[in-house]
Amino acid sequence: MKNNFALLLFGLAACPVFAVDVASPADQIASAILAAPKERRADATVLGFNEKGDVVTLRKGTNDIVCLADDPNDKTFSVACYHKDLEPFMARGRELAKSSKGKERHELRWKEVQDGKVPMPKDPRMLYVLTGTGYDSAKGEVTEAYLRWVVYTPYATPESTGLSTTPGPAPWLMYPGTPGAHIMISPPKK
Repeated sequence: MKNNFALLLFGLAACPVFAVDVASPADQIASAILAAPKERRADATVLGFNEKGDVVTLRKGTNDIVCLADDPNDKTFSVACYHKDLEPFMARGRELAKSSKGKERHELRWKEVQDGKVPMPKDPRMLYVLTGTGYDSAKGEVTEAYLRWVVYTPYATPESTGLSTTPGPAPWLMYPGTPGAHIMISPPKK
């Protein structure tokens, strides 16, 4: 009997814990929509996380904006809102992040766009990213909030846009010539 009990305890200790500390759906929705322009927030679809850390739809919206709540598995606070046409690209990025990182993840996703496996809009689409040190639910605000903007412009180049590829406070073009090309607009931090 002691051996069975010891095996049970060892087995429990070796099992991964699947539950994560997840904010309530109301807090996830309230914080996620803060990345969107004020007039677009009320009708946005909101994706968030369940207790297992899976992405789930917390609220079905009626406009063209999708907002993603803060990932409870990440130590930083970051929420984003983007045009619904970017969701297949974003969803694939989240999926690939489980097994690939950085450049490899980007290149896999770009190849899938080029192969027609992941739809990507041909015209520019907006992404808003709000970061900070956390979310104060009592005040309904992100602490030390910093908002930046990204305009996805697939296959854009410095020649087609007139933009530099050098990061800075001025808008610049990241990943030029790729399906994931986008204009970064990062205002100076306070």
